[in-house]
Formats: sequence, C-alpha cells, structure tokens
Amino acid sequence: MKKIIILLVLAFAGLGAHAQKGFPFDNEIRDFKHQDSLKFPPKHGILFIGSSSIRKWTDLEQRFANKPIIRRGVGGCTIEQLVNYYTPYIMYPYQPRKIFIYAGENDIAEGKSGEFTARQFYQLWAMIKQNLPNAEIYFMSIKPSPSRAKYFPEVRRANTLVKSFLKGKRKSHYVDVASVILDAKTQQPDTSLFESDMLHLNTKGYDKWQAVLLPLVR
Repeated sequence: MKKIIILLVLAFAGLGAHAQKGFPFDNEIRDFKHQDSLKFPPKHGILFIGSSSIRKWTDLEQRFANKPIIRRGVGGCTIEQLVNYYTPYIMYPYQPRKIFIYAGENDIAEGKSGEFTARQFYQLWAMIKQNLPNAEIYFMSIKPSPSRAKYFPEVRRANTLVKSFLKGKRKSHYVDVASVILDAKTQQPDTSLFESDMLHLNTKGYDKWQAVLLPLVR
C-alpha cells in the first residue's frame, strides 16, 4: 500500500508539471487520478488503455463483469502520447497482469506513417517490459474506420509491422480486431457497426470486439 501511495504522489507531481506545459487531455488524466484516490483498483487487474475507442466503450466492465477490468481510454490520444505522457499515470501504478492497447489510429490520422506509428508502439512495448516485466501485452489491431478511408494503406502497414514485431515475443500478442468489422462480401468496413460519425464503433461493433477478446480476458 505504501508503494502505491508513493506512486500516486509522484504521478500527481509529474502531472502538475506537464499540465503547465499544455499536457494533452490533462483533465481526463486528472479525473482518473481522482477516481483512484477514492477507490484504487486492485493490483494485477486487466487494463485497457488507448484512445476514444476504449474511452467510449462504456459497458466494457459490464461485458466482462467477473473480471478486474480497469478502463483508461484517453480522448483522441496517440501511441506517441502514450509514450511521452500518459504511461506513468494510467499504467504503471496499477501493476496490471494484462494490458490491452488500442491506439495508433489517431497517429495515422494526424499524418504519421504506418512505420512511424509502429515504431512508437515498439517504444511503448519496451517501456512496459522494463517497468512491468510480468505483464502480458495485447496490441489490438488498428481498425479501418470508414471516415478515414484514405489512411487505410498506412493502417494496414502499421498493423503488419506490429504483428511481425510481436511474433515470438514472450507474453506479447497481436489481436486482430480489424478484420471482424469488415463486410464479408466487400471486405470493406461494415458501416452498420459504426456510429453516425463513421469513426467510433456502436454496440454491434463492440459485440464483434467482445467475441474476439472473450478467450483472452481471463
């Protein structure tokens, strides 16, 4: 318990320093820290981190009701931001036994290449291995969102590189949550699985993700 308190103090101190420099989404990180101060999640839980596809999955905990789920999706964050800002606040203090990561779509939408996005994940992976060596890492593949169709080649490139990188690495997994939201006939994104913005999944879309993750969230 003493160690957890020390980690929280250090996180708050660092967050204050970053906020003065324009910390992205610092209000959301502060909300998480406030939640933690009221009731800190049990150690060795199952952590979901990433962008709004995690943040907006509001029934994630209910879908896996008997599991120690910790949901820490941050706005429109990128993998680059996970590396540079968020990891000490929404990952390390929880000492999770499993970490599911959905990020990278926003990096590419900001104009970054698939190669850049994959390299950012390699860095994030190394950080996790150094600081949480016993954690199992799951990279949830970047989905092809209809509203971002022009970026599909870079999305595929990033997914291919990350899948190759993780192959054979201990406690590291590539999870295909992209192909399950494709129309079987056209092999294009099934628009019925998305909200009206054609960017975020709706309940039926999350049903598809849940089916893939069910044997892994245990």
